Amino acid sequence: MPRSLDELITLLDLEELEVGLFRGRQPETALQRAFGGQVLSQALLASGRTVDEDRTPHSLHAYFLLPGRTDAPIIYDVQSIRDGGSFSARRVEARQHGKTIFYMTTSFHGAEEGFDHADPEPAEVLPPEQCPTLGEVLATGSGRPAKMWAKEWGALEVRYAGDSRPGGGLDDPHHPARARVWVRTAGPLPDDPILHRAVLAYLSDLTLLGVSTVPHGVVIGSPKLQAASLDHAMWFHRPIRADEWILYDQISPSATRALGLSNGRLFQNGVLGSAVAQEGLIRPIG
Repeated sequence: MPRSLDELITLLDLEELEVGLFRGRQPETALQRAFGGQVLSQALLASGRTVDEDRTPHSLHAYFLLPGRTDAPIIYDVQSIRDGGSFSARRVEARQHGKTIFYMTTSFHGAEEGFDHADPEPAEVLPPEQCPTLGEVLATGSGRPAKMWAKEWGALEVRYAGDSRPGGGLDDPHHPARARVWVRTAGPLPDDPILHRAVLAYLSDLTLLGVSTVPHGVVIGSPKLQAASLDHAMWFHRPIRADEWILYDQISPSATRALGLSNGRLFQNGVLGSAVAQEGLIRPIG
């Protein structure tokens, strides 16, 4: 994963090989496979490069088919499905070493007026400055020191605002698996709407699968767990900036047969900006 914000911005600056064909860089990392959020964000930007600027992505639906390697670039092949009066649709195939590792369909929409309502932001959440870093929390269960996580995630600031484990601060009888984090980039971003949505897609994959393990005494990165994102869906409701604090409220309504389902909502300044859903592998080891 990018170790600085500059590296993240460089990672999201795709090379256009020809019309609809892009090459994505890899970050310097100690991890053995590409971070799913990286593939999501690069694919979203690739599809956005083929759409008129007055249309922004409002939803994406993706499948992770094979783990991406970190020692070779990823090729993104964008297929134009439809350009209608209000919507545009794109399909992206990501390939590496000649193999398809990822598929995503993205829908773009021009701005228009309509009905408006939204869930309120959760109340009584500790502010980010009073929360431990996510690396400090993961260090207690992953066997990897907090400084390793901080180095890997240097492009982001992530603060852990609690979960539904005993003593986790989020007792919730309706959701046995719940977690919240504050997250933002580690510095300002350019004023590019699709770049902000790409970074939101990037960070949306960081903690979402982990909420499905909250009741089970393990964390993502633990040697006792094999974990991988399998699919990912995201909806962009209202503009929010990825370089200002975002509350990521997450629940897991179900875990069974080594699969965990998680849902997330991203709030900023009390406003619901985006919603996410993901299913992933959470296979106990040993």
